[in-house]
Amino acid sequence: RTRGGMNTKLHAICDSQGRPLDLFITAGQVSDHTGARALLGSLPNVKWLLGDRGHDAGLFRKAFKDKGIHACIPGRKQRKTPIKYDKRRYKRKNRIEIMFGRLKDWRRVATRHDRCPVVFLSAIALAATVIYWL
Repeated sequence: RTRGGMNTKLHAICDSQGRPLDLFITAGQVSDHTGARALLGSLPNVKWLLGDRGHDAGLFRKAFKDKGIHACIPGRKQRKTPIKYDKRRYKRKNRIEIMFGRLKDWRRVATRHDRCPVVFLSAIALAATVIYWL
């Protein structure tokens, strides 16, 4: 719990236009790797994947390589050997941040009135459907 209530993280797979394709929520104290691992099986057939520094792990890089996906993920600052990534392509990650911001325009999603995670994920999915797919 936080002062504002229940704390959760939303993990999403988006297309090139920033529309969510798959959503997954975890508890706030859980690592980003847990959510990313859950979404790994539902990756679409793409050439490039943009990810956050929190998703920089050898497990993910190997999985992306096995699927033929080029990972555009900057390396963590603690990494001994720096990782090369396409900085120009990485700037397009702002579309994903914009998607999260538009979802939070819905008061029910931003304030998390729902106690049950399944109901909360349903509210997020409904908001995403109305915003992006209708």
